[in-house]
Amino acid sequence: MGVYNVHERLLEAKADEVGALIDSLSGGAADRLWPHPDWPAVEFDRPLAVGASGGHGPVRYTVTAYVPGTWVRFAFGGPRGFHGFHEYAALPVDEERTVLRHTLAMRTSGPARLTWPLAFRPMHDACLEDSLDRAEAACMGTVARPARWSPYVRLLRALAR
Repeated sequence: MGVYNVHERLLEAKADEVGALIDSLSGGAADRLWPHPDWPAVEFDRPLAVGASGGHGPVRYTVTAYVPGTWVRFAFGGPRGFHGFHEYAALPVDEERTVLRHTLAMRTSGPARLTWPLAFRPMHDACLEDSLDRAEAACMGTVARPARWSPYVRLLRALAR
């Protein structure tokens, strides 16, 4: 099964400000992009750079490409049956506005043909919208329309605990 999933937010911020959010991705206290503590923390075996390995919860990945202040791509290492990548990119629109885009492109096989649409996709979508809310708050001081978890996502989160 082919999966192409995109989440993006237009931010009233310069590209270097949005790129700095990508650069902060670490799961630590200085991380201004990952929506912790609401989601499993992002952890890497070293600072963000090509070759860094880590993930969040059962999702494992390795940094395969990184342009500081602009773009980072991660290749999936797990869960079993996830074959592809996900990435964050800061895409300038003009001098004062930038789109922060997260793209996931993968092929699923085996158990992931069921776990992606039934569990991982709804959780992924909610987590990414929370991440974009964090980015909007960091760049603009507020979030115009905060994401809300669906009842199904709340159920999945309760079952995961």
